[in-house]
Amino acid sequence: MRRRQFFRNTALSALGASFILPAQACTPTQSIINGQSKGKKAKNIIFMVSDGMSSGTLNMADVFRFKKEGKGSHWLDLYRNQRVNRGLMDMASASSIITDSAAASSSWGGGVRVKNGRLNTGPNGEEYMPIWQKFKRSGKKVGCVTTVQITHATPAGFCVSSKSRGEQAEIAEKYLGLKFDVMMGGGSKYFNDRKDGRNLFDEFRSSGYQVVQNQTEMNTANSVNPMLGVFEKDGLPYELDRLNDETLLNTVPSLANMTQKAIDLMKNHPKGFCLQVEGGKVDWAAHANDAPALIHDQVAFDDAIKVAIDFAEKDGNTLIVITSDHGNANPGLYYGEKADQKFETLFQYKHTNEWILVGFDKNGTEAQFTDRIKENQGCSFSSEQVKTIVQRYADQKSEGVYNAYKLPFKEYAEYLKEHTSVAFGGMEHSADYTELAMFGPGSERMKPFMRNTDMHYFLLEVAEVENKF
Repeated sequence: MRRRQFFRNTALSALGASFILPAQACTPTQSIINGQSKGKKAKNIIFMVSDGMSSGTLNMADVFRFKKEGKGSHWLDLYRNQRVNRGLMDMASASSIITDSAAASSSWGGGVRVKNGRLNTGPNGEEYMPIWQKFKRSGKKVGCVTTVQITHATPAGFCVSSKSRGEQAEIAEKYLGLKFDVMMGGGSKYFNDRKDGRNLFDEFRSSGYQVVQNQTEMNTANSVNPMLGVFEKDGLPYELDRLNDETLLNTVPSLANMTQKAIDLMKNHPKGFCLQVEGGKVDWAAHANDAPALIHDQVAFDDAIKVAIDFAEKDGNTLIVITSDHGNANPGLYYGEKADQKFETLFQYKHTNEWILVGFDKNGTEAQFTDRIKENQGCSFSSEQVKTIVQRYADQKSEGVYNAYKLPFKEYAEYLKEHTSVAFGGMEHSADYTELAMFGPGSERMKPFMRNTDMHYFLLEVAEVENKF
C-alpha cells in the first residue's frame, strides 16, 4: 500500500463530491484523522449502531444494569475504564438538521449527505457507491445483522443505492445480485411473500446461499457458503417479549447471538471482514415511548457490544465503532418521589407496552385490560386512565411514526411514567449529536467531533482500502 497514493485518491474523491453537492462536500481525510496514520491497519471492522439512541437511553440502560446486575453497561464501562476513544458526531442530512435513518446510514455508507428517505442517491439521481460494496470489491467479506428488517434503512445504507428507503422488495433483490456474505434480521415478506410472486429464498439458495429461518438453523450454518438469515415477517420481537415467550426464545436469535455467528462465519477470511450490527428496535421503542421495550433492547445491544469487544481483544486486528444514527424522543429518568424504587419495578416486567396494547382485544373490558397490565407489568392504572385507553381502541387515532396499529402508545406511556419515573420528550427523531466510541486499530486517529460523512473516508483509511471504485 502506497500511502501517498491513498491520501491523494481519498482527497480527490472528497473534492469530487463537492461538484455534486457543494454545501455537503466531504472534508479531505487529513483533516478528519488525528495523527499521521501511526496506528496499525484495521483488518476487520465491526460498525455498531443503536438506532435512535438518545443519551438518556444510554444512561438508563447503564443504570438498569447497575441496579439489576451490580455492574454497569458494557458501553459505559468502556468509558469508565478509558478503553475507547470517545467523541460526538453531527448526523444532519442534506435536507434537515434532523436526519432519518436512511440519510444517516447513507452519510456513512456513501460519504455524502443525501435527503431524508434516500439511500446513497443525490438530488439528480446520481448514485454513490456504498462502503460495503467497496470493501467487498477489495476482497473482504461483508455483512449486516439487525433486529429490524434486513432490508431496512440502516443496513441498506451500507449496502445499496435507492431513491427511496421504502423500496424494500427491490432492496432484497439488490442484495441477491451483490452477494453479500452474511445478512441476518427480519423482513421475510420482502423475500417470499411478495406482490410479484417471486420467492427470493429459493433464488438465494440457487445462488449458493444457506437460507436459515430459525435459531437452530443459524447455529448449524457453515462458514463456507454465504448465509441469509430471516427470522420474522417484519422486525424481530422486542427483547423483553422474546425473553418471556418460550417459542420465541427457542426460535429467534438475540442480537448478540447473531453478532457472534456473523463473526464466526467471517473471521477466518484471509483479507478480513466488515460487519454492521444494528439495534434497530431501540428506535421503534422510542417512537412508541415504550420504556420497557427501549431499555431491554438497549441492553440487548449492549450484550452485542461485549461479543464484538471480546473478539476484538483476542484478534488484535479489529476496529470496533459504536454509535447511534440520531436521537429519538429524548427519554430519561425524572426526579420524583421514590424515583429509584419506581425505576426498579422494570426488573419485574414480563412484556412491553406494545405487547400489552397489540394483544388486547378491542372489544375487551376495562377489567380485562387492568388484569393484563397487572399480570405482565405489575402495576395498576386508575379507572379513568384505563377507560381512556380502552376508548381509544374505538377512536383509532394515530400517534408516532411506527404506530402502525394506531393504538394509544402515547397515553399508555404517560400513565406508565407514574410507575417507572421514565418520561419522553416526544415521539420523533431529534437533532442530538450522537455518541461515538472506537476500540482497536485506528481508534487512536479519530477526532472528538466528526461530521457523519467523514466516517466513510475514515473507515477506508484505517483499513487501507483505496477509494478507487
